[in-house]
Amino acid sequence: MIHPSAVIEPTAQLGNNVRVGPFSYIGPDVILGDDCIVESNVVIKGPSIIGRGNHFFQFASIGEACQDKKYKNEPTELIVGDFNIFREGCTVHRGTIQDEGKTVIGSHNLFMNYTHVAHDCVIGSNVIYANNASTAGHVHVGDWVILGGMSGVHQFCHIGAHSFIGGGSIVLKDVPPFVMANGSPATPVGINTEGLKRRGFTAETLLDIRRAYKEIYRKGHTVAEAVAALASHSESSAEVRRLTQFIEQSKRGIIR
Repeated sequence: MIHPSAVIEPTAQLGNNVRVGPFSYIGPDVILGDDCIVESNVVIKGPSIIGRGNHFFQFASIGEACQDKKYKNEPTELIVGDFNIFREGCTVHRGTIQDEGKTVIGSHNLFMNYTHVAHDCVIGSNVIYANNASTAGHVHVGDWVILGGMSGVHQFCHIGAHSFIGGGSIVLKDVPPFVMANGSPATPVGINTEGLKRRGFTAETLLDIRRAYKEIYRKGHTVAEAVAALASHSESSAEVRRLTQFIEQSKRGIIR
């Protein structure tokens, strides 16, 4: 299952049924879980802990040192879950000591061609990065987020779960859960209704989210006024509560 031209460093640990294609390189301190597929001309460096069933396509560069000029080759790591797909030319960098020292990726994500996950990002599960989408350092991306092609997210921004970022958008502030954003800079354009329906959200829950969105974005409230107006609704709706907690915890402020 290992092509003769592949280079596997002695301290790398490969699980069962791992396939490594021609001219790929698995560096020191890489742990690669069972059933992973590494196509040709892939580079995976460590320290990296990678779960099972991940598929790395040609010319992906995974676990490389970051591009932050403050990085001085300190020991940092990459942690990846299970069943992710990293398509051609995808780049994922390890963390820095200026944050938690690690980049973290969940499971069942799709990173399309030439996407980039920078140092110290925390990516949830079931996320899609469309072609050329990029997140700068320290970005957090929630579960089920879709980043449209050619979109970019500024460092330290948080993207809430189930949100949708339109193609070519530039995100400069936090995007609350369930929200669709588009433009440069990205602004809110509604809730991600179709995505939420596909994931089984009920009509009643969608109505709660839609009403919350109107309080935040359609009634002329300040952010603090919107959160206050939603206080009673958040007691009965977990989704509204998630929205208000996200806004209250936002450090960069939310898109408006």
